[in-house]
Amino acid sequence: MIRKTLLIAIISLSAAVVFPQSGPMLFRDPTMNKTHITFVFAGDLWRVPRSGGAAERLTSAVGAEASPYYSPDGKWIAFRGGYDGNQDIFLMPAEGGNPKRLTYHPGAETVIGWTPDSKYVIFASNRTSSMVTPMMYKMPVSGDGIAEELPFPMAGGPASFSPDGSRVAYMPLAPAFAQWKFYRGGRTTKIWLGNLSDSAVEEVPRQNSNDFDPVWVGNKVYFLSDRNGKAVTLYSYDLNSKRVNEEIKNNGFDLKAASGGNDGIVYEQFGSIGIFDPSSGKNQKVNITVRGDFPEVRPRYE
Repeated sequence: MIRKTLLIAIISLSAAVVFPQSGPMLFRDPTMNKTHITFVFAGDLWRVPRSGGAAERLTSAVGAEASPYYSPDGKWIAFRGGYDGNQDIFLMPAEGGNPKRLTYHPGAETVIGWTPDSKYVIFASNRTSSMVTPMMYKMPVSGDGIAEELPFPMAGGPASFSPDGSRVAYMPLAPAFAQWKFYRGGRTTKIWLGNLSDSAVEEVPRQNSNDFDPVWVGNKVYFLSDRNGKAVTLYSYDLNSKRVNEEIKNNGFDLKAASGGNDGIVYEQFGSIGIFDPSSGKNQKVNITVRGDFPEVRPRYE
C-alpha cells in the first residue's frame, strides 16, 4: 500500500510538471482541415486552430479515442472509439458533438482515411479477411448498408486517394515495430499505389526502407520514411518523374505520423505538431496549450 501511494504521488507530481507545457507533450495522430487541427491527447480528441493556441476537448467518454481523420470537405471527423467494450468506427461533426457509430462488428476496426468526395470513411478490419492482415473497407457516412471491400487483399495503415478517386496510396503491411529504429527485416513497410479498376499496384521506389503514412497531393504522394540512414522524415514521390525527394531536412527526432491534403500536411514529431506547406516547401511548429481537469492524475486511494 505504501508503494502504491508513493507511485500515485510521483505520477501526480510529474503531471503537475507536464501539463503546464514546460516541455514536449504527447500529442498524437494529428489531422487537419482548413481551419483546425485535431489530435489525440490523454485518450481524448482535442482540436486547436492551425495557428496554435489553447486547445478544446472534443470527447470525454470513458473509452479512449484514436486515429482521427477529417473528411476532405472538412465537415466531419471519423475516429476509432473504444466504447461499449469494442473498437469501432465513429463519426462526429468537425466542431464536435455526439459521436455517431458507423460499424458494429465484434472485431477491432480503425479509421485509415476517406474517399475524396467525403461520402465514405475508409477503415481497416479483419471482418472478411482470409489472412492475419486486415483489409480495407468503405462505409457511407449515413451508416446505412453494409461496408464494402476495396479490391485489395490486405492493408496495414493509413490510405490516401488520388484526386479523381481512381487510385489509392496504401500500406499493404502494418509496421513491425514502433520504436525499433532502422529495422530492416522482412516486415519493412512499403507504399503501393493501387488501381481500383483492376487491383494493379505500383510500388513507391525504395531499398528496404520503412515507408508509411501516404498523403496524395496532386501528382505527388507524400510519405514518411527512414530511408538513407536518417531519422524518419517527410518525402515525396513524383508520379510523373518517378523520383523520390526529401521534403523536410530532419536532423532531430523521428516524425511519427502525418496526414493532410492540398493546403498542408500535419505531422507529429516527439509529441509536438508541425505543418508542412507543399506549395512553398516550408514547415512550422504549432504551439499548443491544453488545459483540463484530467481526473486520472488526481491523488487518490487505490
